[in-house]
Amino acid sequence: MTVRRIQWAIAAVFYILGGWALLAPRSVIKLTLLPQYRVGTPILPFAIACFGAQAMIAGLFAAFARFTKATFLAFGIALLPFFVFDIWFTLVDPVFTPLGLLDAVGHVIMLALCVIGWRRAEA
Repeated sequence: MTVRRIQWAIAAVFYILGGWALLAPRSVIKLTLLPQYRVGTPILPFAIACFGAQAMIAGLFAAFARFTKATFLAFGIALLPFFVFDIWFTLVDPVFTPLGLLDAVGHVIMLALCVIGWRRAEA
C-alpha cells in the first residue's frame, strides 16, 4: 500500500464516521449514547453534527496533505488521548453504548495506518 493510499484510508475513517455524524446526528445519538445522555433539546444533534463536520474537514486534510514520516508519527501520537477518552466514557464514566466503541475502532484503524505509513514513508 502506498503512502497516498494510506492517507486515503485514514481519510475514509473520518469520512465514514464524520459523515454519519454530520448527516444523521439523531441516529448517532440513538445508537451510541446511553439513554440518560440523549437529552431532548436541539443542541445535542447540533453538537454531534458539528463534530461530524470537523471530522470531515480532518478527512480532507488527511486525504490531500503530503504526509511524511514525521506527519504519520505526529498523527499517531495525537491519536493516543482519544483512546483514553473512549475508555473513560465507555468503562469508567459510561456515556457510550457498546456501538459507541466504533469511535475506538476508528482510532485503532487510523493508528495502525499511521504505523504502516511511518514505515513506508521516506525520511
